[in-house]
Amino acid sequence: MKGKNFNIPAEKCRVLVAPLDWGLGHATRCIPVIFKLLEQGCEVIIAAEGAVKFLLEKEFPGLAFIELSGYRVRYSRSKWLMPAKLLLQFPALAYRIYSENKWLKLVVEEHKIDAVISDNRMGLYHKRIPAVYITHQLQIKTGSRFTDRLLQKIHYHFINKFTSCWVPDAEGEINLAGELAHPAVLPAIPVVYIGALSRFEKKQSVLRYDLCILLSGPEPQRTVFEEIILEELHAFSGPVILIRGLPGNETMPPIHNTNIEVKNHLAAAELNTILLQSKIIICRSGYTSIMDLVKLQKNAILVPTPGQTEQEYLAIYLQQQKLFCSLQQHLLSLEAVKKAAGFAFAEIDFPLNNYEKVIEDLVQPLQNRINKTGIYIPS
Repeated sequence: MKGKNFNIPAEKCRVLVAPLDWGLGHATRCIPVIFKLLEQGCEVIIAAEGAVKFLLEKEFPGLAFIELSGYRVRYSRSKWLMPAKLLLQFPALAYRIYSENKWLKLVVEEHKIDAVISDNRMGLYHKRIPAVYITHQLQIKTGSRFTDRLLQKIHYHFINKFTSCWVPDAEGEINLAGELAHPAVLPAIPVVYIGALSRFEKKQSVLRYDLCILLSGPEPQRTVFEEIILEELHAFSGPVILIRGLPGNETMPPIHNTNIEVKNHLAAAELNTILLQSKIIICRSGYTSIMDLVKLQKNAILVPTPGQTEQEYLAIYLQQQKLFCSLQQHLLSLEAVKKAAGFAFAEIDFPLNNYEKVIEDLVQPLQNRINKTGIYIPS
């Protein structure tokens, strides 16, 4: 090892946080993690690009950012072509994982990183420092048992290269992710269930909107969803707010209904308020959105992305638990929305802050080592 890696003054534990760019959910659920790291006195560096970087820069304008290429996965407009579309992107995805691991080794040396927290980026493992992998998908649902087992084996191959795996769900029978987060066989590394991760806070609010529609996810399905929503809501008589999920975008779609308010993107605090002011929410059944809704105790209609088996499974599972109502995208209509709004939503008592203790347990030994020696000493 080169001498420059030793005896470097350091007062704070330095943590690299890197969310996947597969939609914005991985980035937004990292927000409470970053806040807790900062509260613990850590210096946080964020690795991201594009919309993910833009979103996190708005939330954390004082933090350092490093450019890291995303996986840039694209979906098909057709549900039936989705598996083939994703399969064709697998070689590029595998190369991206390999490349980001080489990238991490250089970054750890250059920026003297003490720990890495990777949200579903499989290449960000490291042999010499703690590397945490965040995922709620320990079991990947494809509709085929053979493919499920194969993908789980590949996923576990990478997960087991990390120091530990944090699962944002409850450990017991009352949970949000069902079989996705509670498979029969767990990875070989320590698996810690950290409860829900949400950037939002529940507080008293006056209702202002009949509907709040949150668009999200990779293209072109985000746009397909938007086109359907705008077509169905052109005659809606109540107040509606549409949040397009396009941070950094300044263009607006043509709106012919003055009852519809449109925002391309909202910062966390503004979105928190809007959601609390909304009677019912329509959104994808992305796992981060689900955790946010649970934290705010809001009723919602979940519309899974066609062909995205994880979202389709979650929509069905959570409707069976009576936590949310679900509609398929091709059946989405104004009448269906009105009917779904009358769904008998159940309540859930769910752990929301377990992640704070888990982060403290990660940071404290690193900070103690720095405080004791006054220098950075790689493990």
